[in-house]
Amino acid sequence: MDSNTPAPAPPRPKTSRAARLVEGPITRTLILFSLPILASSVLQSLNASINAAWIGHLLGANALTASANANSLLFFLLSVSFGLSMAATILIGQSFGARDMVMAKRVMGTSFMFFGVSSVIIAAVGFAVAPHILSAMDTPASAAPLAAAYLRIIFTAIPAIFIFTFLMMALRGAGDSRTPFVFMAIAAVLDVTLNPLFIRGFGPLPGLGIAGSALATTIAQWLALIALMGWLYSRKHVLCIMPGEQRYLRFDGAILRSLLTKGIPMGLQVIVVSSSMIMMISLVNRYGSLTVAAYGACFQLWNYIQMPALSIGSAVSSMTAQNIGAGRWDRVARIATAGVLYNIVLTLALIAAVTFSDNAAFALFLGHNPAAIAIAKHMHAIVSWSYILFGIAFVLASVMRATGAVIAPLLILVIAIWGIRIPLATLLSHTGVDGILWGFPAGSFASMVMTFAYYRYGPWRRAHMLAAGA
Repeated sequence: MDSNTPAPAPPRPKTSRAARLVEGPITRTLILFSLPILASSVLQSLNASINAAWIGHLLGANALTASANANSLLFFLLSVSFGLSMAATILIGQSFGARDMVMAKRVMGTSFMFFGVSSVIIAAVGFAVAPHILSAMDTPASAAPLAAAYLRIIFTAIPAIFIFTFLMMALRGAGDSRTPFVFMAIAAVLDVTLNPLFIRGFGPLPGLGIAGSALATTIAQWLALIALMGWLYSRKHVLCIMPGEQRYLRFDGAILRSLLTKGIPMGLQVIVVSSSMIMMISLVNRYGSLTVAAYGACFQLWNYIQMPALSIGSAVSSMTAQNIGAGRWDRVARIATAGVLYNIVLTLALIAAVTFSDNAAFALFLGHNPAAIAIAKHMHAIVSWSYILFGIAFVLASVMRATGAVIAPLLILVIAIWGIRIPLATLLSHTGVDGILWGFPAGSFASMVMTFAYYRYGPWRRAHMLAAGA
């Protein structure tokens, strides 16, 4: 071969969906890619809400308290798992963008081993010490035995939950958001269908109470994981570790360091936000049950209002990662702009739908209680628009995280929430519940300004997921 002859291009990934994230119209690609992610988020929330309704209606308040305590611990574990999975998603996205399937396999092998081994250890330890964990959490004595029974079974689902979450996010990194949605739907339908059957019993199976709810979730997660892995291997998906490729099933030091050093800060962001919610509701609790009920109803609706930002942020991370891997930095700024604008439109539409729903949205949670609905509508008017600011910050931070810049977004979030939102809400709490609520827009505005400043002037473009030569 002549020395001036260019080297042949590396092979394209064997999935057409991957290439579309680095080619074609950005806005259309982002919309089509993010909609299944948004639908998956809605499914997860509906799944949790329906399961809580089954437990509450069939088993009563103590059982609902028990599941809430157990699920709070599960949420903490999933937050860390989410961050590590997100780091793997970005690494896979960059590999697909660069058409480096060897690196993609290295990431898959190390990540699969890490999530497999760590989840089994967590499950074994958690099963053994579940009652002691709940005691340390000050779980009410009337609910503690129920919570222990529920939590022990849920711990047996941890390996399935961790690996299932990782595989879904890996597929998104590869440019496929539809397949994760399909298998998420399978898991959700199984879960909500099996819950009442196992709680009350059916056929020869006796009612298992709250343990039945945990068992339903466990079975749903394991079956969905097995189905997803079967689907991937039946199609010889490029992400699968095939026979003869067992060398990738090992702990690659460079990749493992990236998962931990990049993933833990991303997981901490979820914990920072969730812990602040505990503080905010503790402030609202001072103003009586009617106000707390109204706040709870608003919070349920705000969870849905913020979903576009979370889903678009996830989509933007995958798109940005692939384009960085492909060396298409010319598209990164346009992805950020499209993500911000799309988020504004979608979030604004949801805010308007709730605001002008003529009380129906709030009545879903508050029934026909005019006083509580009036308080909720007032709270919504103060807080809801701040989710537009939150979305702008989240999308821009998602773009920056796709390069490996994870510390600055975490610090910005900590400052905005624990340096501004919580102190301001605490300071103004003596003026009434409105003073507490104004902490939301203040923190969101600060987060947006700081994130935009770092996006515009910060050195995030020089960040790397892996050390040079890894």
